Amino acid sequence: MKAKLLFGIVLIGTLMSSCYTEVIVEDEFIEDSAFNTDLVLQSYDLWYVDINHTRGNGEVPFLQRAFTISFDNGVVYANNNIVGIGKTGNGLGIDIGYYSTLKGAVEIDHDVDGPWLLEVFAVNGNAIELYDGRSNTSYFLRGYKRNNFDYDLVFYDNINYFIQEYDAWEKVFTSEEGAINDFDNENFLQFLPGFFRSSIDAVGTPISNLQWDFEGDYQVYDVENDETLKTLTLAYDFMDNDYFELYVINDSTIELYHPDSGTIYEFRGRGYQQYLKSGKGSEAKKRTKTSNPIMKVKRKRNK
Repeated sequence: MKAKLLFGIVLIGTLMSSCYTEVIVEDEFIEDSAFNTDLVLQSYDLWYVDINHTRGNGEVPFLQRAFTISFDNGVVYANNNIVGIGKTGNGLGIDIGYYSTLKGAVEIDHDVDGPWLLEVFAVNGNAIELYDGRSNTSYFLRGYKRNNFDYDLVFYDNINYFIQEYDAWEKVFTSEEGAINDFDNENFLQFLPGFFRSSIDAVGTPISNLQWDFEGDYQVYDVENDETLKTLTLAYDFMDNDYFELYVINDSTIELYHPDSGTIYEFRGRGYQQYLKSGKGSEAKKRTKTSNPIMKVKRKRNK
């Protein structure tokens, strides 16, 4: 049962000081006035959609696509891409529709997905639940101010989506240190849902002219007791596997460190795929619950 509570100005102070926990506690229904509901929604600049805590088998399409959502004086914004997050729309993302508040609920008129009525519950000081009664589905959102938003969390929690947001990754740097190995010859990588491709075409080749020489399965791993390290394996169809430590340099550059040879590679994204409110891109891109396998290793790259 969801406990009902008169949710007023006092709780806003609590919202600003309490911490989000991974355990979803008993929710408190915001039932005082439409004004207080709006005040809660605007108490944070950015609400991170914690997709792994979604409950139910239904779907609210614009929440399923978004990494963050924001409510700003009647306008709804969303960051549907990791690339550009923090810069697009002054950090809020793109304008996706309008909203108005009721007692304990928000009506969202999405530019493409149409009208949605979602109930609003307080989970704790900086987390809310948006509940869609039609599909019996709940989304849990964590609140942040723009100046303390955890960008590392977004990149590393969603790195599988990030590496798929470019049509290809072009090698732009290879360290002098490191033993010669076969990966030295591969100048382009492409990550698609379920598999990868690579090319030995010359740096600067137009993406449309690339010949994909190799392909296979890939897997991103979380590393035990190291939240800012991911590892990557490339399992070639007809070759040995390659293993890398994967680092995010910025929203267009990644570093792959090859422990077996001691070589550092940098790749820059080309062909950015922006997911807007509609169209092929937004239909193809949908966040789902993910859980990377955990690898028990120690980082080898000394920074």
